[in-house]
Amino acid sequence: MTDRQINYIEFPATDIDKTKAFYGEVLEWKFVDYGPEYISFQGAGIDGGFTLETKPSSNCGVLVVLYYRELERLEAQIAEYGCKISRSIFSFPGGRRFHFIDPNGNELAVWSE
Repeated sequence: MTDRQINYIEFPATDIDKTKAFYGEVLEWKFVDYGPEYISFQGAGIDGGFTLETKPSSNCGVLVVLYYRELERLEAQIAEYGCKISRSIFSFPGGRRFHFIDPNGNELAVWSE
């Protein structure tokens, strides 16, 4: 993995089972379940996942996830630049990450092991 490059993308999903059925049957993607609210996928050219959103937000688009080894350092640099940290560093199965809002209002995430 390379720092500061797109490594993963996440889509919102209102129904995990229907999502798996559609992408699995039509596009032949493979899935790994991480509980009832999250699935990851492989076989799409880039790895990613679907996260359950029962109440879709106004920013109901794809979440682009970057990789960076030193999360605290990059989080501080992004905040110093004046961007909002929308979700501070948290743990998830496989690592840790944080979310931020770029100058255009897009939400992105950064993860590390």
